[in-house]
Amino acid sequence: MESGSNSFLCKRKQAGGVQLSRDPLNLVNKHSRKYEGFVNDQAIGINRDDNTVKMTTKLPKRKNNPAKMYQESSFAASTPARKVYKSVVNSTAKKGYRADLRAEAVARASAIKRSQREKKDKTPPTKLRGAKA
Repeated sequence: MESGSNSFLCKRKQAGGVQLSRDPLNLVNKHSRKYEGFVNDQAIGINRDDNTVKMTTKLPKRKNNPAKMYQESSFAASTPARKVYKSVVNSTAKKGYRADLRAEAVARASAIKRSQREKKDKTPPTKLRGAKA
């Protein structure tokens, strides 16, 4: 891995000089060899695409064929959250494909599903009581 620079690296002076990543196959957006998708032969990416959750996996057998290197599956917004989480775990960790990223993958899918929910009004309208009603 390029230690000093790469196209996905995003250095910030705040918070003690944290190094972040813009890699679409990085589940936690942290610049670390464990999470970087362009370094590892097997990588998982979970991203938002319009109103869906898109899961991308990198296929190690096709590393010399970039056009066919990625497998994508998407879940509609109407898909229940638990079903999305189970599908993410079944298609990755349970098959022995990067089992170390199970918690990160579910957390990323959960955050995307939470962001796609419709926002509720914080305060309900007040009801007038008595003669003013």
